[in-house]
Amino acid sequence: MESLALDWLIAQSTLELPNPAFRRLVQAVADPRQLLALDSARRKALLLSSPRLRELKDNLSSGPLRRRWQEMLANAGAGVISLGCDDYPALLKEIHDAPALLFYRGNLRLLQCPMVAVVGSRRPSRSGVSDAQAFANALSESGITVVSGMALGIDGAAHRGALSGPGSSIGVLGTGLDVCYPRRNQDLYTQLGEQGLLLSEFPLGAGPRRHQFPLRNRVISGMSLGVLVIEAAINSGSLITARQALEQNREVFALPGSIHNPASRGCNALIRQGAKLVETLADILEEFEGWSVRVPEPAPTPAALPAPGEDTVFLELGFEPTPLDVLVQRAKLPAGKILGMLTELEMAGWVERQAGGWQRCR
Repeated sequence: MESLALDWLIAQSTLELPNPAFRRLVQAVADPRQLLALDSARRKALLLSSPRLRELKDNLSSGPLRRRWQEMLANAGAGVISLGCDDYPALLKEIHDAPALLFYRGNLRLLQCPMVAVVGSRRPSRSGVSDAQAFANALSESGITVVSGMALGIDGAAHRGALSGPGSSIGVLGTGLDVCYPRRNQDLYTQLGEQGLLLSEFPLGAGPRRHQFPLRNRVISGMSLGVLVIEAAINSGSLITARQALEQNREVFALPGSIHNPASRGCNALIRQGAKLVETLADILEEFEGWSVRVPEPAPTPAALPAPGEDTVFLELGFEPTPLDVLVQRAKLPAGKILGMLTELEMAGWVERQAGGWQRCR
């Protein structure tokens, strides 16, 4: 099947058709060589010109172009699959604008596993990062592969959480497979290529372009059983992914958040619109009965409150930022003493500092 996908890659570079037209070709015939035998009416309907077909015939039968592509793929450590390949993600085939070709690096067998996407803010709170890692790890421990877009923030946290479990993780790129973006995720990019899977529909060498990321998002949702959104602003790319998931008839899940947190408004809006409110892993798994998943052992329950003394300030905090002067009024303690307690609480993972003050993490 790798040879067939390589033939389609040669056909794509030779025919230079727009993506929708090329996808129709791949869906119309099983092998690009069959295009050479089509009658004139069928060729015209598929936007095929005789000069391009003659060029395709030469490229498929001669060695130089094939060797060039093989060398490029080898240098990138990449492979390629086409829409007709058995390895192509089954759910992704169902969407109307599925990519005709996908470049990959890593464990291709992950594409046959049940998948759930985890997406969210590029500038999450500490609790958002913790939630993303915890839910992704729990999904991975249940035998579900976690899909995300390798962006900063929630995406990266989800990948890291999932890579530590047996379900592993798939990073869908908005660039060519050989381009790491953002560069700050180089270590994650390397780890996904070695322990998980990297996937892209864009040509090798393609840099980041604004229009490519919504296209990436429809692949993330299209190959997944559902999409979990953790911390998303109203106009974020994560909500675009959620809308695409709904259009693709996928499940949409959202973690609720404080009404005072702008990063929670997107999730809260999704819940108002019918997304399933998620508090535990079971809220997700119960939607996938019949799939090969298992419920991991519950994690130990942490202590109910921080150490005595520090709980004086902790009890005055909620899950939205509280300014220092308000804490001084509430706790009736000097600002310096409160700051010391907050530092200890932050180091212990009980609270985090946000714009506007401090808030609980748990």
